[in-house]
Amino acid sequence: IKRFYGQLNPKTKEQIENLLRNGMNKELRDRLCCRMTFGTAGLRSTMGAGFCYINDLTVIQSTQGMYKYLERCFSDFKQRGFVVGYDTRGQVTSSCSSQRLAKLTAAVLLAKDVPVYLFSRYVPTPFVPYAVQKLKAVAGVMITASHNRKEDNGYKVYWETGAQITSPHDKEILKCIEECVEPWNGSWNDNLVDTSPLKRDPLQDICRRYMEDLKKICFYRELNSKTTLKFVHTSFHGVGHDYVQLAFKVFGFKPPIPVPEQKDPDPEFSTVKCPNPEEGESVLELSLRLAEKENARIVLATDPDADRLAAAELQENGCWKVFTGNELAALFGWWMFDCWKKNQSRNADVKNVYMLATTVSSKILKAIALKEGFHFEETLPGFKWIGSRIKDLLENGKEVLFAFEESIGFLCGTSVLDKDGVSAAVVVAEMASYLETMNITLKQQLIKVYEKYGYHISKTSYFLCYEPPTIKNIFERLRNFDAPKEYPKFCGTFAILHVRDITTGYDSNQPNKKSVLPVSKNSQMITFTFQNGCVATLRTSGTEPKIKYYAEMCASPDQSDTALLEEELKKLIDALIENFLQPSKNGLIWRSV
Repeated sequence: IKRFYGQLNPKTKEQIENLLRNGMNKELRDRLCCRMTFGTAGLRSTMGAGFCYINDLTVIQSTQGMYKYLERCFSDFKQRGFVVGYDTRGQVTSSCSSQRLAKLTAAVLLAKDVPVYLFSRYVPTPFVPYAVQKLKAVAGVMITASHNRKEDNGYKVYWETGAQITSPHDKEILKCIEECVEPWNGSWNDNLVDTSPLKRDPLQDICRRYMEDLKKICFYRELNSKTTLKFVHTSFHGVGHDYVQLAFKVFGFKPPIPVPEQKDPDPEFSTVKCPNPEEGESVLELSLRLAEKENARIVLATDPDADRLAAAELQENGCWKVFTGNELAALFGWWMFDCWKKNQSRNADVKNVYMLATTVSSKILKAIALKEGFHFEETLPGFKWIGSRIKDLLENGKEVLFAFEESIGFLCGTSVLDKDGVSAAVVVAEMASYLETMNITLKQQLIKVYEKYGYHISKTSYFLCYEPPTIKNIFERLRNFDAPKEYPKFCGTFAILHVRDITTGYDSNQPNKKSVLPVSKNSQMITFTFQNGCVATLRTSGTEPKIKYYAEMCASPDQSDTALLEEELKKLIDALIENFLQPSKNGLIWRSV
């Protein structure tokens, strides 16, 4: 408590004083006796007072730990510098805003004579990893909680490669944070941002270079300039509006129609029940109604930090089709490979081409790869693993066309090594414009992809659980199901062929029973392969208090009875929930739709 009193933010100091005054010892312990750890998207937590929350002090401590670790790793740290970006989040009750936290991050480093590239205004998350690469900085931080609820914020770290940090960097940085908990002289001095000659603003240079690089994935600029299609774009009260407008201009399009109530930053996210476009039609209400009014057939939604993309298309029956992340990936996979084929040089080798997806995402790219002759690889969940693997592939002379995670995270090309909603939005627009010339809709093209490569019908959802011991018990029960150290052989009436447990490193399908994917002890994740061809995964979220489930039926091209496949998938998911998650017994909160 004394240590927390040392901080200079009166609002968070007052929160701790109130808890002390009211004798709320359990909450004090919860807030002050543990520290944030790196999840799938860096440090992410509620804004407020406490060492397990995001606030001025924990951001200063994190940056001090970063400085100590980077100084050890890079002899040229003070020549190459560090990138800092931020989104539009903020909270009055703790005087905590992304911009303020970004300034404090910069101040810690400037006080230690490190050059800092601090963006002068909010930017899409992918601008930070892009800037790290282009400016040859040693690392970068984006202050964002992406699509999380308005109370949250985060500290997302990128390495010199432009990919998010993975092990062992995350653990080493946490050790260094523990060694540097007392704020150094100058760490609170955010005036350095205005006075230090070591502070530089990379905004215009990076924006110009990013937009120039976008041209590498634009294949039909002339066609785009003539299209009769209209697009509506919503930036979900976040950073995306200006940057998507610029991207459309680069591709030759007329500007997309913005949703006026949602185009400007609003940390309250006041027109949506949650700032996550992945939630579908219920949160896209304003954009869908505007599209109907404007006679626009396609709606594009970037999440608040513009690293993810949702898309919807008006169907002939007057209903909207909101595509899932897996469905959009099927379209992207087809499109990026089709464009590669049409634009490749004569000596280009398809065996040099790669696409990637996280292991909980649809296997549709695997089906396309098998038929077309390129390579498909899967990684652990989280784009940090995709970015890291892409870097390895590029260094070995490979060409990566596309990568995705099912939670509407897409990467077209390799100019950025993280998911990018800005480029994804404009690529969908180009795809739709191209198909329009042949009188084909996105939905119709999706069916063509499935008919050629096999239907991949998936369902992803989640339960909320705020009790970590309950989550642990659910997964431990699965590891000791019929007997100690025995996984289930059936889920209801559905026979299980294989089990892979990423938490423990077990995989029944491998000769040595060891998982090929790396062990991830800090999170829970078990995958079941069923006799009927379904693959289902249960895992904890790396950013929110959720137990997620993913299930997919992968059919061969000759299996075209989608109703039968969907019915089988539904029955299996019901069995998975009832037998493995037991929501009533465990007090799990169902996702509200």
